[in-house]
Amino acid sequence: MPFYEYICDRSTGCAHCRDGFTVLQRLNDETLPCCPNCDEPVRRVISPPHVVSGKAHQLRESSIEKAGFTQYKKVGKGVYEKTAGKGPGIIKGES
Repeated sequence: MPFYEYICDRSTGCAHCRDGFTVLQRLNDETLPCCPNCDEPVRRVISPPHVVSGKAHQLRESSIEKAGFTQYKKVGKGVYEKTAGKGPGIIKGES
């Protein structure tokens, strides 16, 4: 399902629609006629897609740890091993 952006054409809209808002809709859903908060008319805005190519979007283990997060990798059924950050070395799910 794609995200659609909407914006109010009038200055009388609320803060939600004056600056624009995003809605997750099905492709066959009707375009929203008005703001869900203030009922002012809105129009759908065409925006460029967000494209991620290659592996640039994947975080390195060193940056994950610096940001204060913990990363685990699945090593078996219900078993996860820590690869970065603080926390227990292994997490096992209860059977």
